[in-house]
Amino acid sequence: MARLNLLEETRFEKVPVSVYTDQDTASKIVAKRIADIIRAKQEKGQQAVLGLATGATPVRVYAELIRLHKEEGLSFKNVVTFNLDEYYPMQPDAAQSYVTFMNNKLFDHVDIEKSNINIPDGTLDVKDVQAFCAAYEQKITDCGGLDIQILGIGRTGHIGFNEPGSAPNSGTRLVTLDDLTRRDASRDFGGKENVPRKALTMGVGTIFKAREIILMAWSGNKAEIVKKAVEGEISADIPATYLQLSDNVEFILDTDAASLLTRFDRPWLAEDVEWTPELTKKAVVWLALEVQKPILKLQEEDYNSHGMAKLVTEEGPAYNINIRIFNELQHTITGWPGGKPNVDDSQRPERAEPAKKTSIVFSPHPDDDVISMGGTFIRLADQGHDVHVAYQTSGNTAVWDDDVVRYLEFAEDFANEMGIDAAKIKALYDESQAIFSNKKPNQIDTDIIRKIKALIRKGEAIAGARFVGLPASNIHFQDLPFYDRQKFSKNVSFEDDIVQTMELLRKVKPHQIFAAGDFADPHGTHRICFDIILEAVKRLRQTDEWTKDCWLWLYRGAWHEFPIHEIEMAVPLSPQEVYRKRLAIFKHQSQKDLPVFPGDDPREFWVRAEDRTSETASLYDQLGLADYEAIEAFVRWKFD
Repeated sequence: MARLNLLEETRFEKVPVSVYTDQDTASKIVAKRIADIIRAKQEKGQQAVLGLATGATPVRVYAELIRLHKEEGLSFKNVVTFNLDEYYPMQPDAAQSYVTFMNNKLFDHVDIEKSNINIPDGTLDVKDVQAFCAAYEQKITDCGGLDIQILGIGRTGHIGFNEPGSAPNSGTRLVTLDDLTRRDASRDFGGKENVPRKALTMGVGTIFKAREIILMAWSGNKAEIVKKAVEGEISADIPATYLQLSDNVEFILDTDAASLLTRFDRPWLAEDVEWTPELTKKAVVWLALEVQKPILKLQEEDYNSHGMAKLVTEEGPAYNINIRIFNELQHTITGWPGGKPNVDDSQRPERAEPAKKTSIVFSPHPDDDVISMGGTFIRLADQGHDVHVAYQTSGNTAVWDDDVVRYLEFAEDFANEMGIDAAKIKALYDESQAIFSNKKPNQIDTDIIRKIKALIRKGEAIAGARFVGLPASNIHFQDLPFYDRQKFSKNVSFEDDIVQTMELLRKVKPHQIFAAGDFADPHGTHRICFDIILEAVKRLRQTDEWTKDCWLWLYRGAWHEFPIHEIEMAVPLSPQEVYRKRLAIFKHQSQKDLPVFPGDDPREFWVRAEDRTSETASLYDQLGLADYEAIEAFVRWKFD
């Protein structure tokens, strides 16, 4: 199995933790554990009582259980299930209902008796809730208790819907959902305002009664809360920390979810490590920020008292290490993101030649280019490079219905003023008003509405790219098919997206590709768009000679920034360039003030962008390097 080499439980970890290289492998491990329980109970003629969870985390577990049923004869005839929770109020046939979820992801595909399925009832009259919850608890007891309870973890630290403030002995009950939990669910409901404010959930005390508890977490989005749950103090503010009190719990994580645990994030504090150049750089940067000293002022006692004595012994004295890491950071800084011509480029992040490069910026949404790397975008154009931009998706999902109405009203008024027949526009206006008046939460827009919303974002993107200095011929709208296709199906092919991207790259033949590497994007679009680019480039590298001189740079900034020790090109911005970048972002008027999907950051996109780039510049300053107004950061993708 692709299980990582595990240490014995470190002094930092307060629960058993198993980490696997990817969530597919980990999910199969969990599914096998469940299957083993079912089969063991079958041999004894007993029921297997499973506590099940919903959400994205257990989906692959359920898929593997279905495979085991269909291909290896795993029967669910002796299985009784109890689900953790359900929104309240909620109709069982609603798309967002956990009844619908469990039927689609598991129950409809196995031979479980429907009478053995138990899910909290979201249709109850409020006066009947308390009696139902008591009966739910009693039914679990009557079945002999839960043999296993699987859990995910929310970003509030909730398990089930036991939000911050829940008691460790709490039972099944009606709860009020945390605002962050509702924001995280907003995409499924077509906006936070449509997410129920309450839910029915098993309590922490109910979960604790299970003979085996497995908490699963995947992806970097869960890393911060996983660290708190595993290494933090027990607190009602993070209900998952209560699991530290159980003797029957195990956390099963993928590498991304485990990435902030001390043994992975700062392993020198947990064990005796081999000091690679990469680990040394990370540790020295951390040490300087931890003790609040510039790198060049770090002393041996700083190293010795922070788990880094072996590093000084092997590679010291301290100043030698300091100057090496300082120089490495210094060499990342360049005002020439396309390379500075006619200079020694051996210690610069980009090549000097060719002096004029062809660059292409891939933007997953129509505003990621200027939000995340707008200053560098402008700098490349100002320095005379042949710069292209490719907007990978239409971004039509993130346009308010009100904007469609406003643009159609303008179009109708314009036609009337110009003496143009406005009848078709009026018909579109009336049709749109009728659609919006009857539109249900999370209802997918009609084809014509999606086209209008796409045109709104296209116009804004053109205005932004033109402001940067690009000619119309260098502005490309891919409108990759997966974006709309995923609105109707989760099982989509990306082949035509890859082929289209290959065709564009062959046409442009860039020396530089800039792609979004901000995989913390809560909507998943950035990750998909990057994977499409990566696959396209990999295929082209098999046949096209020009790709051998093509570098792929990743940018972030819309959601998170690269940590300092990972940055390979840092482009400083002057106050004037920061202002020009802000004006470019302002061209995306449909995303200003309050975008449709703001994530959990209440700041406007231009404020986020400026704060993040100024924070990066501040960190460079704290480490003893030059004090810039802002810095945009990049990491180079290594193919070989």
